[in-house]
Amino acid sequence: MPALLRPALTALGVACLLSAASLASSNTALAQAKQPPAPSQAAPAQPQAPALKQIALTDKQIDGVLAAQKDMDAVTAKLPENTAPDQKVIAQLDEVAKKHGFAGYDDYNNVVDNISLVIGGFDPATKKYVGTEAVIKAQIAQVQADKKMPAKDKKEALDELNEALKTPAPAVENKANIDLVSKYYDKLIAALGDDEN
Repeated sequence: MPALLRPALTALGVACLLSAASLASSNTALAQAKQPPAPSQAAPAQPQAPALKQIALTDKQIDGVLAAQKDMDAVTAKLPENTAPDQKVIAQLDEVAKKHGFAGYDDYNNVVDNISLVIGGFDPATKKYVGTEAVIKAQIAQVQADKKMPAKDKKEALDELNEALKTPAPAVENKANIDLVSKYYDKLIAALGDDEN
């Protein structure tokens, strides 16, 4: 899948948050391929992704995401990087989503995006939810303290992390999602994080 943020970092915490952020972005990008282009506006500074429709997650949805991941990866692995999927690929993704209990690929995407929103606020060292801003600030401190990271990589990583601080993720509206994602944290990181690192 295409990744939004893929710096060459050695700090585990940085890679984890960036994986969650890129996962949410790549899934949103695939979903956007089905939508008509938005009418042009007065030259926005950056393109705006559609607002995340936050939902209360269930065990069944998380089990469905975990079960579907291998099949989803098989379909998306064939896509050239940074290329929108064609209708045939979208139909395959829709079929996989339905096979695993979702109404379709858009429904699957929304669940993954909600999971990713929550995962982005977990401290990977403690596996506790601290919020996205706290995670990013801790990652900035890690990168700044890393004496072995090449200067170019360090600057790139710090630029991306500081940019992420300027455009914070929305607050988690359904607080029960934090406990639910915490329950499945290790499985979700293993399933959703592998192709992003």
